[in-house]
Amino acid sequence: MNAAMRAAFLANPPDAYVLAGVRAPAALVPELSLSPDREGLVQINLFVVENAIAGLTPHGETNHPLPRLDLDGALVLPGLVDVHTHLDKAFIWPRQPNLDGSFAGALAANTIDREARWSAVDVARRMDFALRCAYAHGTVAIRTHLDSIGPQTAISWPVFAEKRAEWADRLTLQAVALAPVDNVLDDGEFGPLVETVARLGGVLGTFTWPAANLQAGLDRLFAAAERHGLDLDFHVDETLDPAADSLALIAQTALARRFEGRILVGHCCSLSRQEPAVVDRTLDLVARAGIGVVSLPMCNLYLQDRAPGRTPRARGVTLLHEMRARGIPVMAASDNVRDPFYAYGDLDLVEVLREAVRIAHLDHPFADWPDIVTARPAAAMGLGGAGLFTTGAPADLSLFRARSLNELLSRPQADRLVLRAGRSIDTTPPDPAELDDLMGEPR
Repeated sequence: MNAAMRAAFLANPPDAYVLAGVRAPAALVPELSLSPDREGLVQINLFVVENAIAGLTPHGETNHPLPRLDLDGALVLPGLVDVHTHLDKAFIWPRQPNLDGSFAGALAANTIDREARWSAVDVARRMDFALRCAYAHGTVAIRTHLDSIGPQTAISWPVFAEKRAEWADRLTLQAVALAPVDNVLDDGEFGPLVETVARLGGVLGTFTWPAANLQAGLDRLFAAAERHGLDLDFHVDETLDPAADSLALIAQTALARRFEGRILVGHCCSLSRQEPAVVDRTLDLVARAGIGVVSLPMCNLYLQDRAPGRTPRARGVTLLHEMRARGIPVMAASDNVRDPFYAYGDLDLVEVLREAVRIAHLDHPFADWPDIVTARPAAAMGLGGAGLFTTGAPADLSLFRARSLNELLSRPQADRLVLRAGRSIDTTPPDPAELDDLMGEPR
């Protein structure tokens, strides 16, 4: 069946049908024990009844009366999960670029823009634009960090709550409070922030580098999370300085307190510069503490080891292979999108997967790596069986013309079909011109 016929069928499908002969990563099909091919794919039939996955069978078992869409080995992925984004910062690049591309430049530009322009209207419009981008690309769940500093907490968190309600039937949204450790230790800042996060069902967090009073800040964060039953999510060691070791401190604190909530850490760039013995000790602690790690490879490559007129040598991408070998849950995410921390992107997790594979050598074999934008981040967000092909799950899928992971990662896949509740949606992302009136002149 050609692409036009597939699109026509899925735009107005029957209440029950079969996607026949699709290929999927074996690790994402836990109900079937099939021998995968050399890329880790299996070929299956996927039954859709009343908007949900009603069953999975090995390809070739055809005894069923349902309408059948033959897909000839086309690749399918479950709903994509973006576990680390910054929707409050997104798309400010045209009005507040990072003129030298440095980390310090990003911090300064973001602060200027936040203090001057992040009204409720501004944040709401850019956040909605970002959500439409992600939705068009096949994402079903997003966790965003929100700058929770001074008066911005009272602006951005209600906007987030409003968008979470508006999008509830299309995207699962979570938010993390992002504030420096000094604010965690400030009663006037931290008390109202914890109350807001607890009331709106968010996640507590901080960025851990640089921080002079990190252990005191961690103790206070953990205590607040324990008191209110909240999870924790940290920006960790986003630097190439090998002396940055807050990842080990977080793990030690979690173990000492026997913390029962979920902990996620992002970046962990300094690991790539530390001695093997230090890395081994740190990763052993992280594994014991049950901490998940999210790599943000595109943003890290953009910011790390940048100097004018000099080609970067150290790239700052964290140690995904070594972590996975220890059983540490690892994942990848969009992070920043068209803001001072990363000038590019579109909240497209297929792009994130493609770049992560190339940057971190997540191939030869591909094996289980597609779970870094599906099942692993879904588990980190507490979303049960999301990101997997399981009976009873919503039929939220992405279908590609690609028949292998190599084909998938060799082209942008702009012609993918995204299914929500078994029916294709419009995959046209919104036009950036919609935000022109918010941009003004670049500073």
